[in-house]
Amino acid sequence: MIPKEILKKVRQIEIRTGKLVNDVFAGSYESVFKGRGMEFHEVREYVPGDDIRSIDWNVTARTGNPYVKKFVEERELTVLLMADMSGSGYFGTKEKMKKEIMAEIGALLAFSAIKNNDKVGLILFTDQVEKFIAPKKGRPHVLRVIRELLYYKPQGKKTSINAALEYLGKVLKKRAVVFLISDFMDSNYERLLRILNKRHDIIGISISDPRETHLPDVGLIEFEDAETGEMICVDTSDVLLKNEIIKRKRSFMENRNRIFKSMALDSIDLSTRESYIKPLMLFFRARAKRFR
Repeated sequence: MIPKEILKKVRQIEIRTGKLVNDVFAGSYESVFKGRGMEFHEVREYVPGDDIRSIDWNVTARTGNPYVKKFVEERELTVLLMADMSGSGYFGTKEKMKKEIMAEIGALLAFSAIKNNDKVGLILFTDQVEKFIAPKKGRPHVLRVIRELLYYKPQGKKTSINAALEYLGKVLKKRAVVFLISDFMDSNYERLLRILNKRHDIIGISISDPRETHLPDVGLIEFEDAETGEMICVDTSDVLLKNEIIKRKRSFMENRNRIFKSMALDSIDLSTRESYIKPLMLFFRARAKRFR
């Protein structure tokens, strides 16, 4: 039985993201995520101005009149959300945790997809794949996807993007648009990501929190690693320690960005401190320009 507060939260997200899809992102999704190509629709009689390369010679020979093939864009896409459910997602020092931002982003993308008659699927992962929902269409299906993003209680706490990518390679043979949503606090996933990015259209969505790089000066404070359970006492007034934390985080982000750039993988950086609307709009606009 799903608690009432979860159902209420799902409904709130549906209302909020549905409004964004209709008012803000209308047309943006369709313009940047194209169908799989052109498919044959019908033949019709040739009219002056038609490209002679489209003439259907078999029909033309059979009827004695010139006919051309008509093609339409195969619009339907498969969209897969890959959501990192590891322990670090349960962190957030502003209004929302990273996990909540992930659920809202997933809802926004899912509603955009079904508005364009695309299928939506879901992979939830930690250091293993914990749940897979096969791609389908329709509002009831999307609401189930959102419920899982909000309500699912993962068994693991650590992260293995590589394990999730291995599973992706097994369950989706046809090309799909894949949104990999994570804080990317992991390593050794570059090789498989590079391979699968050639088969699918993968977009990395990275979610971070400002306190991961900037600690307030509150003296000694004890932290628990959300993924390992390790406890550590930190002196937040230690300037050298703060600088080291900032240095490591920057190095981590630069390495991630280098990986993405080396394989021409699109990415979006989001923070719990700021609205995700502007970064998403900038992404849609930049990508639309490239594909014109």
